[in-house]
Amino acid sequence: MALLTTEDVLNKTFNIVKFREGYDQVEVDDFLDEVVSTIYTLQAENQNLREELEAAERRVAELSNGQATTFTAPEEPEPVVEEAPAPAASVTETVVAAPVAPATPESAESATSMLALAQRVHDEYVRDGREESDRIIADANAKRDEIIADAQNQHQNILSQLDQERSLLEGKINELRSFEAEYRANLRDHLEGLLKEVNAGTQN
Repeated sequence: MALLTTEDVLNKTFNIVKFREGYDQVEVDDFLDEVVSTIYTLQAENQNLREELEAAERRVAELSNGQATTFTAPEEPEPVVEEAPAPAASVTETVVAAPVAPATPESAESATSMLALAQRVHDEYVRDGREESDRIIADANAKRDEIIADAQNQHQNILSQLDQERSLLEGKINELRSFEAEYRANLRDHLEGLLKEVNAGTQN
């Protein structure tokens, strides 16, 4: 599954379900699963970076310990006595050991620079990952609020439409009741008139 970007979250759309309110629940759930997967992936990458940094720190420590080894100057050799071929007084020549050059701090500085670089890279990755995670969560929350607001608006519109339809039905019911009452009254008057005519004919 490819990681989500901010544009993916902002431009995500859902199909509106015809037979019930709101968006397609399956599409919304799948989109939120992608958001969670992206966050988990970023967290895993941050963990890998931490492990790499720890390994680099251990390596730097090993290099620093190796460079910190003390160099011991060799002991001065005993004076060398050489005899001249002629019977002359012996001359003693003292050979002095050459001074040992001090260890340069370049290796230690290189190790320190490598540690600083590793720490800086780690901090940048962690910061970027945290910012990206915060952006994704903020965008997802904004999208969720938008979906909820749209659903509430649709719900309110449906309620208003139902109220209007109910008012129309109540008006039609009242009209039918009035028509029924009028029809009954007219029918009663007509029947009473017929009855009077029948009674009058019988009497004649």
